[in-house]
Amino acid sequence: MIAILKSVIRYKIAVFCSDVGTGIVDVYIITMAIDKNTMRSKFNEQIQLILMNKRQDNNAFLSTSDYSRVIQQVKKSKKSLNTVGEKKTTKDYRVIRKYDILVMDGKEHLIRPIDEKNVVLYYATIDELFDILYDTHSAIGHGGRNRMVSELKHNYCNITNETIMVFLKLCAECHKKAACSKIGVAPKPTLQPTFNSRGQVDLIDMQTQRHNDYRFIMKYQEYLTKYIVLKPLKSKCAEEVAYNLIEIYTLFGAPSILQSCSGKKFVTSVINKLHVIWDEVKIDYGWPKHSESQESVEMTNRDVQEMLSVWMDKKNSLDWPSALKFIQFKKNRTFHSGTSPYEAMFGCTARINLATSNLPNAEITEIKPDKDL
Repeated sequence: MIAILKSVIRYKIAVFCSDVGTGIVDVYIITMAIDKNTMRSKFNEQIQLILMNKRQDNNAFLSTSDYSRVIQQVKKSKKSLNTVGEKKTTKDYRVIRKYDILVMDGKEHLIRPIDEKNVVLYYATIDELFDILYDTHSAIGHGGRNRMVSELKHNYCNITNETIMVFLKLCAECHKKAACSKIGVAPKPTLQPTFNSRGQVDLIDMQTQRHNDYRFIMKYQEYLTKYIVLKPLKSKCAEEVAYNLIEIYTLFGAPSILQSCSGKKFVTSVINKLHVIWDEVKIDYGWPKHSESQESVEMTNRDVQEMLSVWMDKKNSLDWPSALKFIQFKKNRTFHSGTSPYEAMFGCTARINLATSNLPNAEITEIKPDKDL
């Protein structure tokens, strides 16, 4: 009997309401997590229901036998078209326009014919769909449909929006995020005309999960690109915050304006410390332009903590400070408003070597250094 795990996730978010002080809001989320095997079973059931209403000649859903049959048809059509004197049919031309075969290590993969962009896009079988969607969804920090579509379109050509939505509706983490979002609908952050003209710094309270004396997370965001940097803090004193901001500013440069939902007193003290440490820097205090910016900050903080929770469960570890760099990377490569913060910042997509290449997952796991590369 497959166990359904019940978990209660408790976390605190530091909400800085005014110059007067810091309020701590306790948020309790009760969620029922469906284990991966149960999720896979429910997903396959839903896909079978979809297939019942599809035409027999649909191209989006390929069973393993259909996949093998198409490969054989591609070989046959290529042979017919390349053999002088052999009869050519309309079907042969149609098949060659839609399919091609890529052979790697003796294994045949069905792909879309490579165009002038030289991009390899694979056809996935029905049996492969769940693992592809599960791995992609986890890699982008449980992003929504648009983020999934953006990520998958670089590697596959037959995974539909309908399939993605079936998967997302079964994701317990996404249901948890949807429940949290009902607390308030956050506005889009104010976009600035130039890079690094405005930055925002906020703190997430992690005192109930203190690890190696680290009690807070500093979250810094560059407003134009929405790129974030996460740093573990042992305290929320201005000096420690300033030293961590210096690390960021010596990499990307310093903004003209620094703001925070913590209020003027907090930001002013941080700016004063920055000026003491680095006297060349001149930064002014700014107030978030949206009256609802606090809600936007709270939602981003919840998102970071949910991603941390998933990471700690997966690694069976309480060392959240070590996880922050990985959460930062995942958060910055998530699709938003047509692009990702990483792309907006660096002008290229975020890659993890072979893990984000066009090679199938099965091939990547079998690659041996030096021999296959």
